[in-house]
Amino acid sequence: MKHIRFYFDPISPYAALAFERLPEALAGQSYSVDYVPILFAALLKAGGQKGPAEIPAKRAWTYRQIAWHAHQLQIPMQLPTPHPFNPLALLRLAWASAEPGRTPSRLAVERIFRHVWRGAGADPNEPQRLADLTQDLALVQDPEGEPVKQALRGATDAALAAGVFGVPTLELEGRLFWGLDALPMVAACLQGDAWFDGGAWEAAGAAPPGVQRG
Repeated sequence: MKHIRFYFDPISPYAALAFERLPEALAGQSYSVDYVPILFAALLKAGGQKGPAEIPAKRAWTYRQIAWHAHQLQIPMQLPTPHPFNPLALLRLAWASAEPGRTPSRLAVERIFRHVWRGAGADPNEPQRLADLTQDLALVQDPEGEPVKQALRGATDAALAAGVFGVPTLELEGRLFWGLDALPMVAACLQGDAWFDGGAWEAAGAAPPGVQRG
């Protein structure tokens, strides 16, 4: 059985769709998954980037594309207000739902994603909604405790060290697959597609850089 690490932040609609799509996309394969909550903003900061929703034209396109993907995949989805929002409370709840040293269950992650993306557009950080989610998750750790904060920091730092630059990212056998549209590549890798072991993966990633801006 092969193992996948699914790096995510609930702020990302692409991560939400990839999470929903994952079982169908990888149907028939033998694999296990660790769902790893990380802070997307830290990845952006490390790469000196803005988030898609921070660039007006890209923001409009992102929301249109997400609406299209949700329509095409028949996944009910509503954009929360506001977006982007601060996901820190949700990330800590995710880690607090798991025993120390373990990652959250798929059920816990599902509840968090649906809290954000199937909430009829409501604010994910509205206090009563957060309180209801906290009760629903049946936490085993204090979300404001240092162990939970350290788990989030440690996972984010480890993701950065591994080369993760966005969410969702799936790590499989040391390879990183970024984005909703990478799921067919993950499936092919799980199926043993010879492309991944014949040198093409390495060669494609070794192309020299072109013009670089100062």
